[in-house]
Amino acid sequence: MPPVFRFAPSPNGYLHLGHAYSALLNFDLARETGGRFLLRIEDIDPARCRPDYEAAIYEDLAWLGMSWEEPVRRQSEHLDDCRAAIDRLMAQGLVYPSFESRAEVARLVAQRETAGTWPRDPDGAPLYPGAAKLMSADERTRRIEQGARYALRLDMAAACAAAGELSWIERGEGPGSETGTVVADPQAWGDVILARKEVPTSYHLSVVIDDALQGVTEVVRGQDLFHATAVHRLLQHLLGLPVPIYRHHRLIRDDLGGKLSKSTGSTGLRELRAAGARPADIRLLVDLP
Repeated sequence: MPPVFRFAPSPNGYLHLGHAYSALLNFDLARETGGRFLLRIEDIDPARCRPDYEAAIYEDLAWLGMSWEEPVRRQSEHLDDCRAAIDRLMAQGLVYPSFESRAEVARLVAQRETAGTWPRDPDGAPLYPGAAKLMSADERTRRIEQGARYALRLDMAAACAAAGELSWIERGEGPGSETGTVVADPQAWGDVILARKEVPTSYHLSVVIDDALQGVTEVVRGQDLFHATAVHRLLQHLLGLPVPIYRHHRLIRDDLGGKLSKSTGSTGLRELRAAGARPADIRLLVDLP
């Protein structure tokens, strides 16, 4: 079977050079290996994702000379797949609801830090500090029936105990130059959120479900997602999903060495096009032949 690659942007802003590098790298690898190239739109955030950004993604990628298989998978059209996965994890006793607001979680973290440091995940966010896991089933049911907002969290300790040691094959290079067989450390992420009352999934859950259902065999993405692969390996194991090979690539950075980001207004492909750039110029800027 030919390898299957994918590029999976979120339509919450215009594509920048970092996106172009990742998309072109996937596209080139698919051509070089006789594989397939898929495009997926990760639009599970209704507050930030917009149709005009999605349309711009198609326009920018086509301008770069890329083509992809149709139909494009849009995550928002397949939420039932994620609900089914949550149900499977709940049946295993590995998911529980937490009811704290973001502000309440921040307050709890501040309280913990008055007594010393509080652990943070590889992205720098504090681990969940609450005690919702200890709440009785009756109390959880009562709150949900009363309409309380909640997040569904993975009981990381129980999940890791059930899974045992996990690893993945890394053909790229992690932030610490990790390559080959990498041992996963999902515990470093604490009880991650898998879904919320208003959105029945999260990035961690959606990405493993979609990769499996689309038959993706090669996940080529930025080094900023290297450590998150540990959570993805855990979910793949718990849900009985196939494990792709991973290739985490270098990040395209700005003049100050920072990661390019939509939220910080990094120069987009549209601006570069308007300034007269050609597709070949984009390849030069990201150091691709």
